[in-house]
Amino acid sequence: MIKTDVVIVGAGPVGLFAVHQLGLKGLKSIVIDNLDKAGGQCIELYPDKPIYDIPAIPECTGKELTENLLKQIKPFNANFHFNERVQEVSNEKDNWIIKTNKNKVFSAPNIIIAGGVGSFEPRKLSLKEAEKYEDKNIFYSVSDKNKFKGKKISIFGGGDSALDWALDLSKIANVTLIHRREEFRGAPHTLNEIKKLEKAGKLQIKTKFQLSSIEGDKNIKSITIKDDSEKTTKIDTDYVLSFFGLIMQLGPIAEWGLNMDKKTINVNTENFQTNKKGIFAIGDICTYPGKEKLILSGFHEAALASVECFKRARPNEKYRFQFTTSSKEIQERLGVKNK
Repeated sequence: MIKTDVVIVGAGPVGLFAVHQLGLKGLKSIVIDNLDKAGGQCIELYPDKPIYDIPAIPECTGKELTENLLKQIKPFNANFHFNERVQEVSNEKDNWIIKTNKNKVFSAPNIIIAGGVGSFEPRKLSLKEAEKYEDKNIFYSVSDKNKFKGKKISIFGGGDSALDWALDLSKIANVTLIHRREEFRGAPHTLNEIKKLEKAGKLQIKTKFQLSSIEGDKNIKSITIKDDSEKTTKIDTDYVLSFFGLIMQLGPIAEWGLNMDKKTINVNTENFQTNKKGIFAIGDICTYPGKEKLILSGFHEAALASVECFKRARPNEKYRFQFTTSSKEIQERLGVKNK
């Protein structure tokens, strides 16, 4: 069991800023996110689109905002658990016990739900036989590309993720890129590089094809794809990577006994605590009278939630508000050198 002061569910901008606010108060955080990297919607939906409503930043992209937040929380050494989802939550005395889908167990007096509009989950292959190969031969994200070295890889999808990984893995593996349409949606310069590799015989592209069946026993041996005319083609393969985009699901959070308003969580506006003591909700996933779904609103919610988290994590200590401009204690936590 891993013990900490606060478990944060969601590594989007608001979850990252919560790490900062907790860190200023001397609290340790663990962040769990279903995606393979930090940033949430900012990275998955609009990494290169400009954002115009962040205080004191006239314009920045989702990627830039995420990178700056990660830089800002670096002194606090938060522990991130990506590609993981909180599955169960139970109460034990003054602590919450959190179990994930990868059988990790955490204990903390506080949980902050910063899950945006829900957890992003990959749109999975529709074939029923695909289930038994998931996380073994079929993957919806890549955490360690070295496992594919020298292997035969079939990549499905027509967006940036499919093109980027086809380009990258073609350097170490035998790659076949399969898309159901003739046109790709990914970046033109990446597609140009892909077509150069195809001409050089370093990867194969098959368009207007969809997955028809999977053949194998304990491991995949081959797949069969079909075109619009139902003509089939068999491809020997060791691994299947599928990049059909993401869907948003509230997931197990809906079963935690929290007061819900449709797909959002009701909170108070004093500290953004839910009806369960020690469980807080901030960002787009929470609701209250006058709620605005702005990143800056989430930052405010994170700041106030962190105060109550301190009181619960340090019941024998009195909370003292301190300015970052003058508090030596806070500046030490930030690693600020005396000027």
